[in-house]
Amino acid sequence: MSIVHVIGTGTIGEPLIGMLADHRDDFGIDEVTFHKRTPLPIERAKVNDLVRRGAVLAVDDDRRTAFEEIGHAPKYGAIEAIERATVVIDCTPVGNQMKADFYDHADGPLGFMAQGSEFGFGKMYARGINDSAVSVDDRFLHIVSCNTHNIAALIKTLAMDLDGSSHLEDGRFLCMRRSNDISQSSGFVPSPTVETHKDQRFGTHHARDAHGLFETMGYDLNVFSSALKLNTQYMHSIHFSLTLDREITVDEAIDRLNANTRIAVTLKRSANEVFSFGRDHGYYGRILDQAVVSLETLAVRGGNELVGFCFTPQDGNPLLSTVAATLRLIDEDSMEERLDVLRPYLYNEV
Repeated sequence: MSIVHVIGTGTIGEPLIGMLADHRDDFGIDEVTFHKRTPLPIERAKVNDLVRRGAVLAVDDDRRTAFEEIGHAPKYGAIEAIERATVVIDCTPVGNQMKADFYDHADGPLGFMAQGSEFGFGKMYARGINDSAVSVDDRFLHIVSCNTHNIAALIKTLAMDLDGSSHLEDGRFLCMRRSNDISQSSGFVPSPTVETHKDQRFGTHHARDAHGLFETMGYDLNVFSSALKLNTQYMHSIHFSLTLDREITVDEAIDRLNANTRIAVTLKRSANEVFSFGRDHGYYGRILDQAVVSLETLAVRGGNELVGFCFTPQDGNPLLSTVAATLRLIDEDSMEERLDVLRPYLYNEV
């Protein structure tokens, strides 16, 4: 019996639970369970809808009564849900702590995953980037952040050949992050707010994580990132500069982008227009592509430096990577076929 357990119901956890529950037959999953830590009347409708779609609620034993008092009917305790699961997906900001406290000692699950900021949780993974370096033997996986997915896809598509040869001499990335998600009421910044470069070699964690992702395949890339938050809720965007060891043209870059299945292209230059497309045509409002490159912003400087802007589908790219990694653990041979149900949310053009 294959059971997938998701911990957390936030901006990644909620759509992931919904996606797994909606497509559990297509994915070959027998049961989807999810853990919610705090009983909140304001989130009662969200939890009820996930349950309506077939997901099963698990809560901490000492909070079961509080959940029941607001109308929920939890079926499992928190530790019980972990132990009985085939795959555990942690969508909280305390994945590393949970690993030390529980996951390292749990015998039941085949594998565990953590999201985004949980550096050191396990081998880094992004769908379509380092699949060759990941196997069912990797029990702990770190699904990298949405902006790291974007950076990695740009590098692999525009600076590497199909045989794996890298032409990247220097990669610079300015991550212009949305302030908070449209579902969140806190964390909004009133004006653009810059972040510090905490890592001397990589700048921010985005380049560090992209380097770690490619390191699983034997690369040692020269990459550096900076970041700032903008007073918008729409979506992240990135300005990129890829300096190659050979010449490149804008036409070649466009051909490479059109030929790949990881990146969508667009003639749009406004985040709200790209975001609106995802809202209207995506799953849970999310495009599942790794990046959306604005073609009209592409330029070549000095013959070998490709610059441009792209948009990061908000949390959509980690969703696809998480599902792919889950299906690999359940049945590696059928993973690609079972992922077909999500292909309508991958776009060549936005």
